[in-house]
Amino acid sequence: MKRRAFLGAAATTLAARTAAAQPAAVKYVRFRKGATTAYGILDGESISELRGSLFANPKETGTKHKLSEVKLLYPCVPPKILAVGLNYKSHLGDRKPPSNPEIFYKPITSLQHPEANIVIPKDAKNVHYEGELVVVIGKAASHISPEQAPGVIFGVTCGNDVSERDWQNGPRKDLQWWRAKGADTFGPLGPAIVKGLNYGNVLLQTRLNGKVVQKQVTSDLLFDCHKIVSYVSQYVALTPGDVIYTGTPGSTQKMTPGDVVEVDIEGIGILRSTVAAA
Repeated sequence: MKRRAFLGAAATTLAARTAAAQPAAVKYVRFRKGATTAYGILDGESISELRGSLFANPKETGTKHKLSEVKLLYPCVPPKILAVGLNYKSHLGDRKPPSNPEIFYKPITSLQHPEANIVIPKDAKNVHYEGELVVVIGKAASHISPEQAPGVIFGVTCGNDVSERDWQNGPRKDLQWWRAKGADTFGPLGPAIVKGLNYGNVLLQTRLNGKVVQKQVTSDLLFDCHKIVSYVSQYVALTPGDVIYTGTPGSTQKMTPGDVVEVDIEGIGILRSTVAAA
């Protein structure tokens, strides 16, 4: 699949849904070219290289790169990764809706680059995809209200909260989800962070080998991005670059080596991974 296909600005929308007008948005990427690793602004097939931290007013260097000539990396290096469970009614099944966002951690080492492999550990038997909208924090925040949250959110990207269900919920489940959701490569992220997007009402789709297996708009989140950020900030100080996976819709299913999974979010692009055996 050509890069322009999975980095397109808009996904296929629901036929019965009229998309709300979106404000002008900027796409930020992190990339490697030769010995250089840098941030940049993506515009079509061109990347304008930036100098400095993405969260501290970086400046354009004047250097441009062709998208086809660089390797896209996960779009920031977060100090910490948080995630929300049970945040769409369609994912709850018979379970009672939570009274507040249910938060857990994923380790930094779970991150994986766009177009790179999700590697299934040798003893894993039931690994599932979870396509999700991911919030990227741009400013330090503590004890903020939902109304203040937009001011500390830098932008949003696509994520896949890969999960080994037997380790998570099986008869011999672990005490915590340290490997069920935190094994190496279980956190694909990218391809771009989009700033200026109306992320409260965009279409999220996950495809497995080209077939749509998850499809929902983010306005259906039980706890929206602002409530999640506010809630987390009451207990854990947020810092620039932190990311929060906001939850997955609908049902999920097992992936096997050779499968291709795509998380496609309207206005952001497509996060594409191939599943491989360890």
